[in-house]
Amino acid sequence: MSTSFLNFDFYALCYGFFFGIVGYAAWRYGRKTQSTRHIALGLALMVYSYFVPNPWASFFIGLSLTGLLFWP
Repeated sequence: MSTSFLNFDFYALCYGFFFGIVGYAAWRYGRKTQSTRHIALGLALMVYSYFVPNPWASFFIGLSLTGLLFWP
């Protein structure tokens, strides 16, 4: 049995944790204001790190999704 999907880098996990917290805050804000955009982006920020083991990709995806939270 291959366990290649379990080989996460330490920095990828840290980025996932950080952007997960940002995503949780965005999700809570979206629920409070009934903003489906913030709810969807918050969920995406909380979930994407499970599928991206590369730390650079994890950082730039999280940064892009966080930037979309503040884009008008």
